[in-house]
Amino acid sequence: MGIKTFKPTSPAVRAKTNLTFDEITTDRPEKSLIVSKGRTGGRNNFGRMTCRFMGGGHKRFYRLVDFKRDKDDVPARVVSIEYDPYRSCRIALLNYRDGEKRYIIAPIDLKVGDNVMSGVSAEIRSANAIPLKNIPVGTMIHNIELRKGKGGQMVRSAGLAAQLLAKEGEMAHVKLPSGEVRLVSVECKATIGQVGNPEHESITIGKAGRSRWLGWRSRVRGVAMNPVDHPMGGGEGKSKGGNVPRSPTGVPSKGYKTRGKRKLSSKYIVKRRK
Repeated sequence: MGIKTFKPTSPAVRAKTNLTFDEITTDRPEKSLIVSKGRTGGRNNFGRMTCRFMGGGHKRFYRLVDFKRDKDDVPARVVSIEYDPYRSCRIALLNYRDGEKRYIIAPIDLKVGDNVMSGVSAEIRSANAIPLKNIPVGTMIHNIELRKGKGGQMVRSAGLAAQLLAKEGEMAHVKLPSGEVRLVSVECKATIGQVGNPEHESITIGKAGRSRWLGWRSRVRGVAMNPVDHPMGGGEGKSKGGNVPRSPTGVPSKGYKTRGKRKLSSKYIVKRRK
């Protein structure tokens, strides 16, 4: 898969880049695995806007992706590699031997016709989901569970991969893409390999209209507003006003720690990312 550039027919198209989608094998999702998902437009149940700059966007169906990988010891064949509008990576449609179909996150080297399996007896091979206690140290993994049976919660975006560093008793040391080293139970499952579509981070949106397709409206700077609209607004000419960067509700937007001091999961962090 590569990155496609365009002829500079306009200033926007000059910088725009897109993926070639060579790995996509079908443009029609499995009907039994899609559901409709409503959009809030950034508003809560009272109709009040709680998240700004959201709205519009292209219509899309939500694909039901299997993050649990709990269908153990049943071989499956990859039927297609598909685009998912709700995530940066690709998804793969699996056809199990008993006839059931499921979507999974597609690793970087998964192809149509490959065989995939999950469980203790599965081979150490890309796209197979195996408990951490059965994965060799040093293996690159993704879609990692935090609690046994809950489903993968970490390392699911395009191009990401974590590394299994060590195993001590009931816990395993996992190095995340951020550099953080975290303790995870050896009973938790993880999928072998690196998540596909690593070129996603190299894409340039190029024009404002493309952001509107994704459901994002234009964002206005706080310093460009009036004092009645934003804490950082007002002043003669371009002036910062001497205030700490903050949101319209007064929450600091830079250097503000959002992680609580008494978060129970902090004891599982061996090395922080900073």
